[in-house]
Amino acid sequence: MKHDQEAPSVAPALEAHLAEDRPVDLVTALADARSPALPGPDTPAGTAVRAWPGHPHPIPEAGPGELDLRGLLRLSLAASAVSGRLRPAPSAGALHPVDAELVVGTGCPLPPGRYGYDPLRHQVHHLGPEPRSTLPGLTVELTVTPRRTASHYGHRAWPLLLLDTGHVAAALWLGARALGLAAPEPRFDGLTEHPLAVLHFTLPQGRSGASTPLETSEPVPGELLTRRSALPPLTGTPHRDALRAVLTTAARASTRELAWCAAVGEPEPELVEPAPDSTLRRLAAGEARPTLARWAAGQAWLAEAGAVLLAYGCPSDADAPLIRRTHLRAGFAVHLAHLAALRHGLAARPVGSWQQADLGAALGAEPGRDWIVHGLALGTDSEQGTS
Repeated sequence: MKHDQEAPSVAPALEAHLAEDRPVDLVTALADARSPALPGPDTPAGTAVRAWPGHPHPIPEAGPGELDLRGLLRLSLAASAVSGRLRPAPSAGALHPVDAELVVGTGCPLPPGRYGYDPLRHQVHHLGPEPRSTLPGLTVELTVTPRRTASHYGHRAWPLLLLDTGHVAAALWLGARALGLAAPEPRFDGLTEHPLAVLHFTLPQGRSGASTPLETSEPVPGELLTRRSALPPLTGTPHRDALRAVLTTAARASTRELAWCAAVGEPEPELVEPAPDSTLRRLAAGEARPTLARWAAGQAWLAEAGAVLLAYGCPSDADAPLIRRTHLRAGFAVHLAHLAALRHGLAARPVGSWQQADLGAALGAEPGRDWIVHGLALGTDSEQGTS
């Protein structure tokens, strides 16, 4: 597969635009992010948490018949008490640009109203009364502060911002499932930039018949709090059954606008995809991992990864809602696939930055139709430590 050398940055105006957190032309931003242009020098990232107005307030413990708001946020968004890093949702460059506003209705330990969440202090700031249309329970609205991610990734920031938001949505959704809350599908319609995603949680009413993309049991708090991204290199080819489970989880959590496959090297280099009967079938023969390493911002370790799961689609002529929707859903699906990988004893690490990664064209299809949107590197072994 041909790959041109990366060129100097050609988008300083867009990088400045992102750094100032102004609205962005998402179609142009994605085209720039997919180009070989290099980001400029790092700029200040600003504060690690949005500067919510007013004084912080602790989140009370849930009483009988109340939604466990404190537990949900601890499992999904709160910073580690040891490291102070925002976990357990992964983020490109550990920059964590996603902000959460809470619309609290009846049945919660906080009085009804709108609140801003501070994940470093695990506290909230009261922003005002609840909207007239507020539902019982908790509604979480996810937005981003682009400056944080743009401070390092420059014009490559917007796809990463969307993927990060999808990961945070998945962390919230899994946290709710672990606590036994009613957790419908997140709203990922892509129609708005503020908020990018909306999730609503309530106490369950009777037995829940909601389906889940997880192949096995519901998550438990311990596995969500200990989930980490393995440090590269990630070597060793996953067992076929484990790879099938991870791919199936991603596909079930996704949208029809995205397709999924995995590049493997052993025992025979190929791309595989999930078949309708839940088995794996060959998509293409040949070694793809070195090309994927070049496409993924030159991360050479990917060439030796045991497998690389890929979400692809989002054509060059996609409009802003489609760009938002597919990237949000890809982040959500990769997060769930990451949990599935850990359950099968695999090391895993999300890979979000892709340039010139026209997978469809590389496989002989029409150019500009099937771009890599997100990835998850997998292996049976990794270096000691996680990030």
